Amino acid sequence: MAESTTGPAATGTAPPATNPAVFVTGACGRLGTAVVAELVKHGNRVVATDRVARGTGLSVGVTFVELDLGGLDLGGLDLGGLDLGRMARIQTAMAGCNALIHLAAIPRPYRHPDEVVFGNNTGATFAILQAAAAQGVTRAVIASSGSAYGTAWSPEPTQARYVPVDEEHPMLTADPYGLSKEVDERTAEMFCRRTGMSIAALRFHWVATVSEQQERIIAQRGARDFAEELRELWGYVDIRDAARACRLALEAAAVEPYGFLPMNIVAADALTEEPIIDLLREHAPDIDIRQPLHERQGAFAIERARQRIGWVPTYSWRD
Repeated sequence: MAESTTGPAATGTAPPATNPAVFVTGACGRLGTAVVAELVKHGNRVVATDRVARGTGLSVGVTFVELDLGGLDLGGLDLGGLDLGRMARIQTAMAGCNALIHLAAIPRPYRHPDEVVFGNNTGATFAILQAAAAQGVTRAVIASSGSAYGTAWSPEPTQARYVPVDEEHPMLTADPYGLSKEVDERTAEMFCRRTGMSIAALRFHWVATVSEQQERIIAQRGARDFAEELRELWGYVDIRDAARACRLALEAAAVEPYGFLPMNIVAADALTEEPIIDLLREHAPDIDIRQPLHERQGAFAIERARQRIGWVPTYSWRD
């Protein structure tokens, strides 16, 4: 796929072109769009990349580069990955960037063959970190997922072993998407050892807009399937908080490099009207409750993100 570069269309004052830019993959996706807006709002120049431009709403300070990171033939059996020419194009697009936010991925299993989901996601992550290392990038964020814990997409309903679910919870994946995120994290950890790069692996839970959060609450007032709800433990994160976490992770690494750093990025409360402790006691008595949960507290530990990058969720479905 040929790259096409388009300049910003909005009016205003752009950050100086000599300032290093943040390279954002998956920039036209829902979270990518929010991340680009968050970066620009805080004075960053951005090189935004995606397979196609889809309503990017590009503003001053943003350059769009059409770039396909997947490298897989979806119609055949060619799983050979990215060719050297495409790697060169990625490095060319990344020239002048000193930070990376990698969001591009197939976002869930089962809509593509398993080997495509796994191969696309892991291949793209390796390729983009390889290109970043070659360009001397020292700070990166990759979109990991709470799906890496293994409960969200398992063939049969699966529960966490304990709450609050912290970053040390075992990864018990039984699906290609969750496995791809687990492997992405191992890939990032390797690049940290190899290059000294700081890479935050942000384990996003369900990234949701305000309307989506309210729709979920309304749906819960009808018939309930608690076995399915327990897969996610009523976790979510507001899209604005998710975007801010990406920016803060880059800024924190500029102040104090941290190597490989996985972090839960989840709202502080649970996406349910009932106290989560009551739901757990009634519907999941086998889950080990390792510390008391107050009435509105969620089931995921998020203290590491506060301590290491200064991220605290500011939005709730209750707002």
